[in-house]
Amino acid sequence: MIESFLSFEFTTAARIFFREGACRELPSLAAAMGSRALVVTGSNPQRAMEYCHPRQDIDWHFYPIQGGEPTVDAVLSGVEAGRSHDCDLVIGFGGGGAVDAGKAIAALLANQGDIFDYLEVIGKAQPLLRPPLPNIAVPTTAGTGAEVTRNAVIKSSTHQVKVSLRSPLMLPKLALVDPALTISMPPEVTASTGLDALTQLIEAYTTRNANPITDALCETGIRAAASSLLRAWSNGTDREAREKMSLASLLSGLVIANAGLGAVHGFAAPIGGLFEAPHGIVCAALLPAVFEANIKATGDGPASRRFAHIGALLTGTPNADAWQALQWIRQTCETLQVPTLGKLGISSRNIPLIVEKARKASSMKGNPVALDDKTLAEILRRSI
Repeated sequence: MIESFLSFEFTTAARIFFREGACRELPSLAAAMGSRALVVTGSNPQRAMEYCHPRQDIDWHFYPIQGGEPTVDAVLSGVEAGRSHDCDLVIGFGGGGAVDAGKAIAALLANQGDIFDYLEVIGKAQPLLRPPLPNIAVPTTAGTGAEVTRNAVIKSSTHQVKVSLRSPLMLPKLALVDPALTISMPPEVTASTGLDALTQLIEAYTTRNANPITDALCETGIRAAASSLLRAWSNGTDREAREKMSLASLLSGLVIANAGLGAVHGFAAPIGGLFEAPHGIVCAALLPAVFEANIKATGDGPASRRFAHIGALLTGTPNADAWQALQWIRQTCETLQVPTLGKLGISSRNIPLIVEKARKASSMKGNPVALDDKTLAEILRRSI
């Protein structure tokens, strides 16, 4: 008998529906789950309204949120809206912020207590005791993969940090992915969200918690993003590129929900809480320096082979190595005009505080190697 040390689990949304035009079926799919839907959207709910057609068997109540990531106050106001309309279904329709807000609101509508009872890092991180209300996630961007993750990223202005409300129960009942919804994204949003998806795929592939299923999904996703990101950015109406980026985003959500992330997102959480900077751009600005630091830190260890294979996935060259992967990442960030952290308002005087907060971030624990404070500070300096 051969002894095996392989052990892992894999969970995801109850149902994933991926197809161009899938959004036309939202009303009938929603009616099968509830009769009073709270539809959480971005600042302009008009687009969601176009698909939420009047039906005798379902009432739609729209709740727009402002900004990128939902704040604690925005989530609590959404909970109040859901209760006032006696909603029995929550739909997150929009970018990652709207989808995350929908998941958090669905969870809190079904569970008693204060939001800080459940938040990580700044709260008690208690588990949810009851399943959230049925939740449908409809992404309109291709980056976060939030439609299939088990957490919601929420910003606390008081604590100046972004943290997660996390539970396996928060996986949506339905992830409705329609690549056609992403065609209207402007180039800068395409770059920001697309680089976020790519970063998530790279980090999930190299994290300590990777497993055979997430590896296979990461490889497919990295190839899809590498072949389509620049195409989608330069020509937003390229439907094949949009489809591939939607797939890459979906796969990135699947893998981070099961394998976690690394130092890039360990930094991004506190930076997003301290500064008004787009999450995807922050990740892209950090990725080259974090990738290089990890290459050096892994040396000739087992993790180094993964970084080398990323080179082959990105370039399409079987014998490419980790340094060629780094070169591809740098060139792509330059082409997509990714600003430095300095241009986002971050300076060297902010480094000690960011390092302190990043050390506590849950994503930092998944990095393939432990990076000391000196290395973390150097990553920030190189990214400014």
